[in-house]
Amino acid sequence: MTSEPQASTAEDRLKGLHERLGGIAYGGDYNPEQWPRDVWLEDARLMQEAGVNLVTLAVFSWSRLETSDGVYDFGWLDDVMDLMHRHGIGVDLATPDAVPPAWLTQQHPDIHPVLADGTTFGFGSRQHFDVSHPVYRRKALALAERMGEHYAKHPALRMWHVGNEYGPLSYGPWADKAFRGWLQQKYSSLEDLNQAWSTDVWGQVYSDWSQVGVPAQPRTWSNPSRRLDFHRFTSASMLDHYTAVRDILRRHTPDLPIVTNFMRFYKTNDYWAWAAEEDAAALDIYPDPREADSHVAAALNFDLMRSLRNGQPWMVMEQATGAVSQWPINVSKLPGKMRLGSYQAIAQGSDGILFFQWRQARGGTERYHSAMVGHAGPITRIFREVCELGTELKSLAGLTGTRSSAKVAIVFDWDCWWALELGNSPRSDLNYAQEVLRLYRPLFDANVTVDFVDTKRDLSQYSLVLMPAAYLLTDESARRFEDYVSDGGRLVVSYLSGIVDESNTIRLGGYPGALRNVLGAWSEEMHPLAGDGEEVKLTLSDGGTASAGYWTEHLHTDGADVLASYASGRLAGAPAVTRNAFGRGSAVYLSARVDATFLSALLDAECKAAGVHPELDGPRGVQVRRRAGKGKRFLFMLNHNDAPASVNVGGGGTDLLTGHPVQGAVELPPSGVLVLEENSVEDTRLEDRRTADAATNDTTR
Repeated sequence: MTSEPQASTAEDRLKGLHERLGGIAYGGDYNPEQWPRDVWLEDARLMQEAGVNLVTLAVFSWSRLETSDGVYDFGWLDDVMDLMHRHGIGVDLATPDAVPPAWLTQQHPDIHPVLADGTTFGFGSRQHFDVSHPVYRRKALALAERMGEHYAKHPALRMWHVGNEYGPLSYGPWADKAFRGWLQQKYSSLEDLNQAWSTDVWGQVYSDWSQVGVPAQPRTWSNPSRRLDFHRFTSASMLDHYTAVRDILRRHTPDLPIVTNFMRFYKTNDYWAWAAEEDAAALDIYPDPREADSHVAAALNFDLMRSLRNGQPWMVMEQATGAVSQWPINVSKLPGKMRLGSYQAIAQGSDGILFFQWRQARGGTERYHSAMVGHAGPITRIFREVCELGTELKSLAGLTGTRSSAKVAIVFDWDCWWALELGNSPRSDLNYAQEVLRLYRPLFDANVTVDFVDTKRDLSQYSLVLMPAAYLLTDESARRFEDYVSDGGRLVVSYLSGIVDESNTIRLGGYPGALRNVLGAWSEEMHPLAGDGEEVKLTLSDGGTASAGYWTEHLHTDGADVLASYASGRLAGAPAVTRNAFGRGSAVYLSARVDATFLSALLDAECKAAGVHPELDGPRGVQVRRRAGKGKRFLFMLNHNDAPASVNVGGGGTDLLTGHPVQGAVELPPSGVLVLEENSVEDTRLEDRRTADAATNDTTR
């Protein structure tokens, strides 16, 4: 990976973007190549009506920009760029390397990725390339060079969008060669690789580097350490391509932000590594309207995006106005839900609200995916909501660049994810993202702001850290968590944490090996529960009762206090949940998947003991978040309920969406949103004095 040329900081580039846009980025993917030219002018007019200030162009346009090998045609895109500029609309210009054209794959059919079973991923979808293929790389970089040179000075250009949803895995000959080279750099010798991969198991010992390759489909199971390294290689190789394109564009436009789009709960790429190479995290987010609590998983992803670059504002790069087209049943969002979801993202740190896409396609795979302008044209409920949101967002210009702060962190680490779900474990249905969501949900419900961290992060700024299924820990990471607790931190660890080292090799001496010391407890055997819905009873140390399902362990204490014990099942009488005093801090261990009520109570007690408080008390289903900066504080209240909810905003402030002052009790309608620029402490005191004086005057009249 090359080091990025530096002419300005990411913060400078983002600040410049929002100054040029006049506030929050608003718009979406625009694909004019799908439409006759007489539609373009109407699009530009409607964009102005909707308050659009940024459109993403050329994401899927490689075949139109390079019509044959080395023959470039930018004329049509020049016309669109000029049209956008004349209408005051900025452009997020994409390099279309997600869709190598048919002429290129016909000339070089081995550009297509090979699946694990040996079949070839053919032309006709997207992401149909092996990122290790030298011709693909050369042609993609050449197109980026041409685009950077051609559009660097165009007045509509506001930022760059590299590729689209990076992620194809390939097990073909080019990936095989690149993986071998990557391993030779990682391991100093073949002997070290054999040791790391435990190749004496099943007689897989390698005696020459030429024998080492990608983990293609085996007869039954394959080596989990080898597969872990392949995941690492795949993420790194795609990131290497991204940074190569980025460096070309940076050379031409040193002051413009450059991003690519991430995806919700996307397993293939380590977004901690990726975000460090981008100017902002950018997310494609599609909550399923069929799920009543889909906003909770969305919130987790929003907090993750905010955390990837240490609290820096991020962007929603894609969302839907209504229905999508990728699920068996594609339900449209109810009126108000698109607005609510957009404000939820802003409340959790987004400075951009973009959609896929501007105009709904007539043909192709995503023709039923909703858009800002649908098949019926602009005379629709959705377009009215799009225009109303565009108008409202103009009043939030002062929010851009502000941040949220958190005293609680949750570990979310791709190495843990990869290693946990590679199979050969006591449960093949383990879902890492759901394990993280299980510990996140009680904090979300309590309106406690959460950061996410990986296992390499300094933890000193946090009062409480949660580790859901942190399966893989290096020795250094394990020491970091021990030091955190010893220095006064509070740690909550779930089952399946600290089990393996960086090579995906089991740590001996009892589970969880890497954390046994700080937890003051250890398990001799894992006991996943056999059936769906099977539960065991727990007895709490205060005399209460609880239950656990899915996962249990035969736990022993080694200095820890017992908070809950198994009261039924084969482990009856054994500890289930423990807390260990360690240095100036403490560490809780959940050896079982405890019920939601007990988990919520436990995390609430840990928050209180750590001095962590909700942003604001409110009824269930009302999300409260704050953003601060530039000497101002902004309070968001979001009603995810389908019924009105009453909240108290205390000293209050100015409602940015209406311009009216707000104080005390407020009723939010279903899906309602309140965005307050909060009064300063001095303003609040002054208002209190005015209220007291008014009451005195009323009494004396």
